[in-house]
Amino acid sequence: MGHWRRYRDIGRRMIGEHDTKVRFLAAGAFNTAFGLAAFPVLYFLLVSFSFHYLVILTISQIICISVAFLTNKYLVFRTAGNHLGEYVRFILFHLSYFLVNVAALPFLVEVIGMNPVWAQTMFAVLVIVSSYFWHSRITFRSSKIAQ
Repeated sequence: MGHWRRYRDIGRRMIGEHDTKVRFLAAGAFNTAFGLAAFPVLYFLLVSFSFHYLVILTISQIICISVAFLTNKYLVFRTAGNHLGEYVRFILFHLSYFLVNVAALPFLVEVIGMNPVWAQTMFAVLVIVSSYFWHSRITFRSSKIAQ
């Protein structure tokens, strides 16, 4: 029984040392699931009102980025105040990556010859890793922590 307690204590210590990263991964999993569900739900709710699927996509993206902002602000980085400034920096990050993605994906697929799914998956991993550093050092850099 002593070994299990030692492993449990090591696990708690490791999570404690990387608490923000663990919360970031959990929020990312939630935001991914939310994002995957948002478009189809909105599509089935709004298509009968003659909304074009690209309009539905735009609505979905606005909602998903806003939800991701809230989970990152309050659950991951736990900052207080500066809502507008943080939201603008959050959106700038995602808009910048979208624009780079629009340019990079055709290059990876048509020039390099990568499969589009693999190219986009590789790009998504880059976004996930770099977003932690961007959001922890730029978006939510405030020294004020919410209680």
